Amino acid sequence: MTRKQKKVLIRIILSTVLLIAAHFIPVTGIGSLFLYLVPYLIIGYDILKKALLGIIHGEVFDENFLMAVATVGAIVLGEYAEGVAVMLFYQIGELFQSYAVGKSRKNISALMDIRPDYANIEKDGEIVQTDPEEINIGEIILVKPGEKIPLDGVIVEGSSTINTSALTGESIPKDAQTGDHVISGCVNMTGLLKIQTTKAFGESTVSKILDLVENSSMKKSRSENFISKFARVYTPAVCIGAAALAILPPLFQLLFLQADADFGTWLFRALTFLVISCPCALVISIPLSFFGGIGAASRCGILVKGSNYLEALSEAGYVVFDKTGTLTEGVFQVKQVCVKEDKASAVQDVQAQTDVKQHLLEIAALAESYSSHPISRSLREACAISLDKARVCDIEEISGHGVTAQIDGRRTAVGNAKLMDKLGIAFEACKEPGTVVYVATEPAADPAIEPSMKPTAPQLRYAGWILIADVVKEGAAEAIASLKRSGVTKSVMLTGDNKTVAEAVGTELGLDEIHSELLPGDKVARVESLLSQKSEKQKLIFVGDGINDAPVLTRADIGIAMGALGSDAAIEAADVVLMDDDPRKIALAIRISRKCLRIVYQNIVFALAVKALCLILGALGIANMWMAIFADVGVMVIAVLNAMRTLRIEN
Repeated sequence: MTRKQKKVLIRIILSTVLLIAAHFIPVTGIGSLFLYLVPYLIIGYDILKKALLGIIHGEVFDENFLMAVATVGAIVLGEYAEGVAVMLFYQIGELFQSYAVGKSRKNISALMDIRPDYANIEKDGEIVQTDPEEINIGEIILVKPGEKIPLDGVIVEGSSTINTSALTGESIPKDAQTGDHVISGCVNMTGLLKIQTTKAFGESTVSKILDLVENSSMKKSRSENFISKFARVYTPAVCIGAAALAILPPLFQLLFLQADADFGTWLFRALTFLVISCPCALVISIPLSFFGGIGAASRCGILVKGSNYLEALSEAGYVVFDKTGTLTEGVFQVKQVCVKEDKASAVQDVQAQTDVKQHLLEIAALAESYSSHPISRSLREACAISLDKARVCDIEEISGHGVTAQIDGRRTAVGNAKLMDKLGIAFEACKEPGTVVYVATEPAADPAIEPSMKPTAPQLRYAGWILIADVVKEGAAEAIASLKRSGVTKSVMLTGDNKTVAEAVGTELGLDEIHSELLPGDKVARVESLLSQKSEKQKLIFVGDGINDAPVLTRADIGIAMGALGSDAAIEAADVVLMDDDPRKIALAIRISRKCLRIVYQNIVFALAVKALCLILGALGIANMWMAIFADVGVMVIAVLNAMRTLRIEN
């Protein structure tokens, strides 16, 4: 509880004690008025001040004005206890609402703790703490165990365990070592790290996250905008209605029924009408529901840029995925090695067959040892032995085909089917989905053949193929199944990869539609086509991670970016960011959205129904001031309690 909340609580307790005491002190007339004015001013002076300032600034019709008019009017009519009680219970409701907002805000403010206070740099042999905003790209910073990583960068020295829970919601720490990229906001848990920065502080991950969260409240949902417009019309309307209730019925009695006007009774009914009509429950609980939903999502590593996007997620009908980096890891791995059939059949021993395959992989890795291509990297990583680059010479890279080289003095060709055709090498085509690397080598020299009889340009012979494929993300199939269970009509994959690979991944994951070999412009066209197919009530979500996905993320109804590994352009263009790249979080985001919307609609219906009933009863004189207090404060407390359920989300 904050200091301000504690002061309000003290005022509430003091006013309650004085109100009870005033009830039992036998004083009448002006003495009774002063006796009740003490607790009234203690509990209500700030409301009266706000109402007065609102009148001065032309912002008359708000809840402070309603409370001030209703309670002052009750005291003028001699209903001292009711006037104090209305103000007292209103302040209790306000305190409760303030506490609830503070509790939901903790999910957001916890993110603010990821902002690093300093960065360590080494100067003249000493470690100096510097403002992260003063660190330039390319500088070396030191991060000790227990400290936050202040800037995005690459580890140049050291290894450690990194806690990413503040960013991703993932409780399991990750190992990091030299060469690994690390992002700001994570906590270094074990070893000393030296990190070369790759981004300035303003462009770092932690800055972008804080900016997204801080600005999320600026983008309001349709429900919030409706309540804001409703309150602007509703409050003046009920004030006019209360004035009419205080004046018209007694005038009608006096002029047409020739009866006593009884202005006091109708004025008291009008004041009761004002207390009942206060729209606090709606004005407070609806934004609080969305705020709680955004906070719950952020705790799960889902950053929603505004309540309008949170609301739109509840209407998800089509979900369109990019493939590489979204449904797959974007990391190529050797999946299979196949040696030429006659060579493999000649070797009966299992271990010997394994050695033959390892030798083929070794040749391919040596040929690709100087390349930085992901395919080349996957070959080197799959090779079980340390590669001696001195064994390789005369490397020639043929663009779009592969490479040729001399390995241990023998010509070797490593590449795709186009390379084999270009070199006139007969080969056995691989039918498996994935990227296929074919290997052809010069046969070993036969010592029995006289040197003069050896061919001057030995023919390369096909030796086998190596299948390399992207790895499907763990949980990707579960993510698609969860989306279908949640009522998503269609799941689609768009990819620039070849048809065979795309269909293999799509079939494995159970996607409804698969479109392959697409350029960025083609993806936009496909999304346009899908947008025309869906119903107006459905929203289309596009999920991607690469810079070429930014146009599609912008065109979709809702763009979701894979944030941990995704490009800056994709994160900027997206409406929702998944910090741990887990596609299962999409279904979770939809569940959070739908729960939030259910609570919002419950509060709207409940608050309006209770207020409408009590307004009718108040106008008829059936509802007294105590029922008015329930209709205002009671309904607000119940609505706020219901809104706080948005904080409780099960993964």
